[in-house]
Amino acid sequence: MVTLFIIGNTLIAHAGQVAIANRFGSFQVEAKSLQEKGWDRVIRQQYDFSCGSASVATLLTFHYQRETTEAEVFESMIRAGDAEQIQRHGFSMLDMKRYLDSQGLNADGFRISLDDFLRIGVPAITMVDTGGYKHFVVVKGIDADNILVGDPAAGTQVVPREHFESLWNGSVLGAREEIEIARNHFNHEQDWAVRPDSPLARGVNRSSIGASLLTLPARNEMGR
Repeated sequence: MVTLFIIGNTLIAHAGQVAIANRFGSFQVEAKSLQEKGWDRVIRQQYDFSCGSASVATLLTFHYQRETTEAEVFESMIRAGDAEQIQRHGFSMLDMKRYLDSQGLNADGFRISLDDFLRIGVPAITMVDTGGYKHFVVVKGIDADNILVGDPAAGTQVVPREHFESLWNGSVLGAREEIEIARNHFNHEQDWAVRPDSPLARGVNRSSIGASLLTLPARNEMGR
């Protein structure tokens, strides 16, 4: 497997709770590394050549509310296709289109600009090319500066627009059915949560702050 998008340094840590204490008391902060968050809403590919089946499973599970495993998609597409060619070159967009059609989603390939992609506002599968290595990913969201990519080899990644455009030929595989469901799961806040932010605001129980303030000295009482 090849990690296509690495922006900045990745801090590897384990999920759990961290206790933070000071003279006013202590509180618990839920700690989860960005690496772990990156796999919350992406299905990891199990084979070097299975990015296509993992991308389809990711699209269906997290963007169309149809829980689907990579194994289900993989087995169905390999039965319907040329197993030897698939093992050598991986799945094609045609393999994925046929599978999505079999699920009633009426999929098609399109050439589209990122501006139109943002305007339409639905997730889709696309191929990126890094130095000759072709790899399927899910476009989960877009803003003015970044593309939110569900990479089955690396998890959810926020990729600068200019960098993404250097890897992308403008082709996508999208579904014509269940558009409202897809739009409701495009640019989803849980996907954008891979951006670094401070967990402190989430860890403070505001209802307990009042009690702490009652013990503080009043004006002019310092030093008494």
